[in-house]
Amino acid sequence: MRVTLITIMLIAASAPIPPALVQPTPPPTITNSIGMELVLIQPGTLLVGRFEPTCPSPSDRGGADQDPRARWTPADTARCEDIVQRERRRGFSVTLPHLYYIGKYEVTQGEWTAVMGSNPSVFQGSRVVGDATRHPVDSVTWDDAQRFVRRLNQREKTTAYRLPTEFEWEYAARAGASDDPTWDEIRELAWEQDVTTATTHPVGLKKPNRWGLYDVLGDVWEWVNDYYNEKLFADPEPPRRGTTHVLKGGGFLSDVKNTTWSTHAAGPGDGFDVGFRIVRDLPAR
Repeated sequence: MRVTLITIMLIAASAPIPPALVQPTPPPTITNSIGMELVLIQPGTLLVGRFEPTCPSPSDRGGADQDPRARWTPADTARCEDIVQRERRRGFSVTLPHLYYIGKYEVTQGEWTAVMGSNPSVFQGSRVVGDATRHPVDSVTWDDAQRFVRRLNQREKTTAYRLPTEFEWEYAARAGASDDPTWDEIRELAWEQDVTTATTHPVGLKKPNRWGLYDVLGDVWEWVNDYYNEKLFADPEPPRRGTTHVLKGGGFLSDVKNTTWSTHAAGPGDGFDVGFRIVRDLPAR
């Protein structure tokens, strides 16, 4: 009897899994009914809210030939070190356990018009160079973005589309990076401090991040779903209510300080340089 049982167990273990029970691997990118491309993001963990200020190096503190008013004294150094200790933030870990798709690009004016039938953007027509339909939609409120999501869901007969959470946005934008980008990296990734043309730019012209997302920094600020907590840094638990929502990523006029994935800002901002990208949930596995 024992031999028979073991034989049955071995046969069962070697039997193929019925096709209906096999979970297909989601494709790395998808394109929806309006041509919007979305990129698959794998589960993972990120560190949020870390802030490591530093005092100027000795070479930056002024030498004997510098204006005495600009020289650092031992007391200045002590005060700086005290401020650094007080302001330092170790951050907290956030785990995102589920797969999700996120827009490869910011929602464009063409995509917005296809869903909504109108275009609220300031930067179109003579205010842009080239095809305005490839520029990100701008001048949208958080409520406007939510209306777009509802219309897109209705169009595709689903409930899968939504705005990303702040942590989903930052995790995808970082693409595995633990530190904020360097100045050289920002110049490769972002349209920022663009006071010369002072307008948005077509999506996808800058270098993508390591996970294939474009313009997560610069061009237009991006709405996320969370309420703003009225603080410089996010909390581990986003507030359940508030007066405005979080904006991420910076816009085409933002300085380097704001053109980073860790920036935790709030709307409505300047209004004219605000857009968004969207998430599509996968079916429960």
